[in-house]
Amino acid sequence: MSAAPRGPRLPRPRAGRQHHAGPLTYAVLAVVALVSLFPLYWTLVAASTDAHAVVSTPPPLVPGGNLFKNLSFVWHNAGGRGMGVALVNSALVAGSVTLGTVTFSLLAGFAFAKLRFRGRGALMGLVVATLAVPAQLSVVPLFILMKDLGQGNHLSALILPALVTAFGVFFMRQFLVQALPTELLEAARMDGAHSLRVVWHVVVPIARPAMAVLGMLTFVQSWNDFLWPIIAMNGSTNPTVQVALAGLGTGWSTDWSVIMAGALIGTAPLLLVFVLFGRHIVGGLTQGAVKG
Repeated sequence: MSAAPRGPRLPRPRAGRQHHAGPLTYAVLAVVALVSLFPLYWTLVAASTDAHAVVSTPPPLVPGGNLFKNLSFVWHNAGGRGMGVALVNSALVAGSVTLGTVTFSLLAGFAFAKLRFRGRGALMGLVVATLAVPAQLSVVPLFILMKDLGQGNHLSALILPALVTAFGVFFMRQFLVQALPTELLEAARMDGAHSLRVVWHVVVPIARPAMAVLGMLTFVQSWNDFLWPIIAMNGSTNPTVQVALAGLGTGWSTDWSVIMAGALIGTAPLLLVFVLFGRHIVGGLTQGAVKG
């Protein structure tokens, strides 16, 4: 009995095999990168011109020679006390809000994800329902509350209301439901670990990628927040970056070159944070996905 003829062998996919991008992929990525970077480049161009050139037709596309002059003006005059004070205030507010949001959202998310208690589903539904309430509706009662607490025109009025968010709790809860095995918690309990030790040694290492993403989103949102700071810090000489930028370029005519110079200074810390921690966030997400 003759053996059946064998067909051509198909190559087996190798584990960890890398797929190389073609020229079209690089062309699309280059176009996307250019479109994404153009607003930042235009901010640099506008900040380096004067008030007349920035509104001319056609607009300038090459940086001018007034960049350091405009930056110096903004640095010494923005917000009444200079942009340096505003940067420190924004860093203090954004850093405190980020630390509080990540910490409290992690604890609440862990409780909703893995702990069993009465009314857990109803409370989680109430937290999610608050996401549908517009933030503008809470401005007036929040302003009255901060005034009654004696926190008006203080940086604490910007920090206290934002120490925990419904989105942060929901985000951490959804991550821990899938990423945190119940067996690890049971093993830790059998070893005699109390709740804080379980959170520190079991929950935090697993939730680190989600904590990094939530921290980055919270920092950027807090740094760029304008509505609540301009209301809570009305008349204050200790503004944040966005409040300080609101007073730039005012007068008989708006000086957009000065405003763009201030926007350039206000954007630089965000770019620095992304450059320093962006790779760690992406690496943490990849690590979490592989472990899952």
